[in-house]
Amino acid sequence: MEKKNDSVKVIEFVKKYAMVIVLALVVAFFAISTGGTILLPINISNIISQNAYVFVLATGMLLCILTGGNIDLSVGSVVCFVGAVGATLMVNAKVEWPIAVIIMFAIGTLIGATQAFWIAYVRIPPFIVTLAGMLIYRGLSNVVLEGLTIPIADKVGFVKFFGGGADCYVPGPVFRIDTPTPDDPEKFITFNITCLIVGFLAVALFLVLQILGRYKRLKKGYEVEKPAPWIVKMVLISAVLIAVTVLLSMYKGIPTVLIIVMVVIIIYTYITSNTTFGRYFYAVGGNEKATRLSGIDTNRTYFLAYMNMGFLAALAGMITIARMTSAQPQYGQNYEMDAIASCFIGGASAYGGIGTVPGAIIGATLMGVINLGMLILGVDQNMQKVVKGLVLLAAVIFDVVSKRGFKLLAKN
Repeated sequence: MEKKNDSVKVIEFVKKYAMVIVLALVVAFFAISTGGTILLPINISNIISQNAYVFVLATGMLLCILTGGNIDLSVGSVVCFVGAVGATLMVNAKVEWPIAVIIMFAIGTLIGATQAFWIAYVRIPPFIVTLAGMLIYRGLSNVVLEGLTIPIADKVGFVKFFGGGADCYVPGPVFRIDTPTPDDPEKFITFNITCLIVGFLAVALFLVLQILGRYKRLKKGYEVEKPAPWIVKMVLISAVLIAVTVLLSMYKGIPTVLIIVMVVIIIYTYITSNTTFGRYFYAVGGNEKATRLSGIDTNRTYFLAYMNMGFLAALAGMITIARMTSAQPQYGQNYEMDAIASCFIGGASAYGGIGTVPGAIIGATLMGVINLGMLILGVDQNMQKVVKGLVLLAAVIFDVVSKRGFKLLAKN
């Protein structure tokens, strides 16, 4: 009996931390195969900046998936369309960028609300509605841009605010440590003090919140994780956060876009984990009929999930054109696939009702590490797509198979 209990515990541990383990192994693999190049400060910063749009879109896509494994195929086109409208307003119509940002948010939210209406209240399958949206807004993007590129590099305020350009980092004083070598007697390493202070304060805040949360659960008599594994987990997470902080400080500091991403992650993590409204998404995905009978407006839950997706797609559109310092008809292609893959790789269930925002972020980070690692190794772009597809398939297979006790074949 004890052996059986031990095996169950092992299975539960693997299910809970599978993607974290995989991420650690993938990072280790690329660190070895690239000779440590992927762990250079500039590459850590690049992973954050280049995948900021994925973090934002994956957070919104998670809410759609929670409602029953539903997805939004239109987000890439919406990103492109919102970016096209914003660039046109700022450059051609000479609209001030804060007003353009408000208009872009309004357009994205309106698009999300329109699609949400057909999905939630008319009950047209999300796949069909968002597939139509993918075609409509990709076409409208070309119409708005007239097939041309609109540069926005001169819109310094917008570009810097949304993390584009070469100098979009939180400014701060630096100090240096001399590390002379025989080949380079003047060699030194610089550290951004602001980045270090913010990073260490974030780690401290994280630990305080985790300790208070555990104390409250114990006080209320809820079941909590055993002390030893919980302490090990806190130490490992803190160590990773500190390592990332130090590496970022050795480059240029905190990327501006990281602040936007962290605000999104914190808000949506709180909503899904600590609010009644956030639990509705899980309830609908777990059993929609039972949820409806309990008095919850399931149509409203669907509506808010897809309207929110439009809102976050608008934000991702701003991040995209700021990073590229231009708007083009091709932007946003396959963005929806990156967001969907990040959610499923991060532990979201293909059937809905299961998944977390941190899990989606881990999935997005894993995809970002794989992309950058293969790029450094010079892997052909077509093979990169093959690898990403296999990773996604493996994640979904793991989810489905683990639900039936790791039995590969389903019963009739």
